[in-house]
Amino acid sequence: MRVVIIGGVAGGMSAAARLRRLDAKAEIIVLERSGNVSYANCGLPYYVGGLIQNEESLLLQTPQSLHKRFRLDVRVNTEVVEINTSKKEITAVDHGKNSQFSLSYDKLILSPGAAPVRPNIPGIERALSLRTVEDVKAMAQIMSTNPKSAVIIGGGFIGLELAENLVHKRIPTAVIEATEQVMAPLDSEMVSFVHNEIRKHEVDLRLGSAVAQVKADSVVLANGDEIPADVVVAAIGVKPETTLAINAGLKIGPRGGIAVDEYNLTSNPDIYAVGDATEKHDALDNSATLIPLANIANRHGRVVADHICGKKIRTVASQATAIVKIFDLTVATTGWNEKKAKAAGLDYVVVHSHPSHHAGYYPGAQGMSIKIIVDKRTQEILGAQAVGREGVDKRIDVIATAMRGGLTAPELADLELAYAPPYGSAKDPVNMLGYISENVLNGVTPTVQWSEVNSLVSQGWTVVDVRSKGEFDRGHIPNSINISIDEIRERINEVPKEKILVTCQVGQRGHAATRLLREMGYNA
Repeated sequence: MRVVIIGGVAGGMSAAARLRRLDAKAEIIVLERSGNVSYANCGLPYYVGGLIQNEESLLLQTPQSLHKRFRLDVRVNTEVVEINTSKKEITAVDHGKNSQFSLSYDKLILSPGAAPVRPNIPGIERALSLRTVEDVKAMAQIMSTNPKSAVIIGGGFIGLELAENLVHKRIPTAVIEATEQVMAPLDSEMVSFVHNEIRKHEVDLRLGSAVAQVKADSVVLANGDEIPADVVVAAIGVKPETTLAINAGLKIGPRGGIAVDEYNLTSNPDIYAVGDATEKHDALDNSATLIPLANIANRHGRVVADHICGKKIRTVASQATAIVKIFDLTVATTGWNEKKAKAAGLDYVVVHSHPSHHAGYYPGAQGMSIKIIVDKRTQEILGAQAVGREGVDKRIDVIATAMRGGLTAPELADLELAYAPPYGSAKDPVNMLGYISENVLNGVTPTVQWSEVNSLVSQGWTVVDVRSKGEFDRGHIPNSINISIDEIRERINEVPKEKILVTCQVGQRGHAATRLLREMGYNA
C-alpha cells in the first residue's frame, strides 16, 4: 500500500508516524512545499522575541531523522500542483531540482494547512506574515536591524503573542483591530481585562479601526490617523488552503474548509484531509466549524491512520479549547461563548466567579475571573472563559474535561480536586462554579448580568453595594447606596422593599446579602 501525504507539520506528520507504527510495510511518502516538515509553529512568536534563541529548538524532526526512525520518504521543497482522482495520481514540482514528477497513490492524505488572510489594502505586500519557519527567519532578520516602530494588523492569538514579543525587544508597537475587541472567542466583559493588560504594557491598541493603506514607513487608518511602521505584520487570521481540493472536485463545506466525515474522509473514498484546511464538527451541535489548533490536527492525523489500517476509532467532535499568554495574563476558552449561545437562540444562564488561584491566606494568591455559559433546560455547560495571572490553565482544562465527560454545571461542585494551600482552595474555583450554578438554576439566588444594570436602574431598581465604606469610597456604581453586609439588619429601614440589585467585590458577600434580604421578605 502506498500512502501519499500532502503537507507535514501537526496533522500530516501525526498521520505518517501513526501509519508506520501500525504498518511496517506501507510505503509512506510525505510531500512538503516548504523547507521544513515538522516544526513548532506555535513557538514562532517567541523566536522573534528572543525567548527561544536557537532556530533548531523549533525543528522537531527532519527528513533525515524521520527516515532513520520510521523509514518515511519525506520530500521538502516539493509542491503538489494537481490531483488526478480518476488515475489516483498526483503531480508535483521539486523546487530544489526544478523538475516535475507524478506519483500514484492508494490512499491520499491532504494536510495543506491554512494561508494567512491578505486583504486587498494598498501596500499590503509590504506586510510580513508569521506562519512558517521561512516567515520567522525573514521577520527575525528585519528585527535584527533594530526597527523603531511596528504595526500589527489583527488582534487574534498570533497578533497579540507577537505584540508581546516585540515589546520584549523594546520596539514601540501598535495593534490595529477592525472590530471593537481583540480575541473574538472572548465575550466583551472578559476581554476588557485583556485590553487593559495590552495598554498597560504601552501597546498602542486601536479598536474599531480599519487599515486603509500601508505606506513605506507608516500605516494609514480609515479615520486618517497615520502610525509609524518600520515593520508591518498582517495577523488578520487564516483561511483554509483548499485550492488542490477544489481542483480535485472534493466537497467544500459551508465554512470554506474541506468537508470531511467523522473519520476525516473527504467526498472521495480514497482521500482524507486533516488540520487547518478542514472543517471540524462542533461538539455542541455538530455544525461545521473552523478550528486551526495543533492538538486537533494531531488527533485527526491519528484518526486517519487508524481508519486506513482498519482500527476501531472513537469519533470525537471538537470543542475548541485554547489558551494564550498575553504579557502577564493567561487567557483561556473552551466551547461556545455567550455571543454564539445568544445567536443560536438558546435559553441559557451565565455564571461569573472571581476567585483566587489558591488559598487566600497562603502568600502569592492571584485573582482570576471565570465565566461559564449554561443551558437553562439541560444544565449542560456550553462554554467557559477564564482570565488571570495564575491557575487559569488548570481550571479551563478541568472544565473542558467535565464538558467532554457530559457533567452538568451543578456537578462541578462534586469534583474531588487536589487541594493544598499552595495549589488551590478547599472549595476549588471549579467547585464554586458548580455551587453558584446550582443556586442560579434552582432560583435560590436570582442574578442579573452587568449589561442589564443600567436598564434596570432606569426602571426603578436600586443598587445596594454591600462592601465596606472604604471599598465603596474607592469606586462604585453611580447612584448606588452603601450598606455593609454586616450592617444590613440594623439599617434595614434604608433598604427599599422592592427592586434591589445587590453588588459587592467578587460576589460572595452579594450572595449572602441577597439571601438575607430575600429571607426578610425583600425582592433582591
